[in-house]
Amino acid sequence: MADEKKTTAKAPAKTVRRVRKTAQQAEQVQEQPVTIQKEERKMAQEALGMVETRGLVASIEAADTMLKAANVVLVGTEKIGSGLVTVMVRGDVGAVKSAVEAGSEAAGRLGELVATHVIPRPHSDVEKILPVLK
Repeated sequence: MADEKKTTAKAPAKTVRRVRKTAQQAEQVQEQPVTIQKEERKMAQEALGMVETRGLVASIEAADTMLKAANVVLVGTEKIGSGLVTVMVRGDVGAVKSAVEAGSEAAGRLGELVATHVIPRPHSDVEKILPVLK
């Protein structure tokens, strides 16, 4: 039993070279990450919600309630004149709808609610007219 020799089958040299070449090519291939500009991705995937009130106090209450009610980000406020203030938030469509609903109820309890609106997928050019958060 001790004199038994182990024999192994050898693959043809051509096959071995082909396998090694394929392995080297696989190592060299790297996935290229797909990058989309942050602004375009943000506007394409996030809804825009707006609550317009008469009076600053009601708008601050609406903004506070919207941010606490759902996972949204405050975009900014716009003072229009005649006491009208619009508060804008962004996030997923469901979160923005919930936030706008909660914010409109809070603003209505404290002051005058003028208008509310949710744009599920705003066009990328809408970004140009949105106010900058100070």
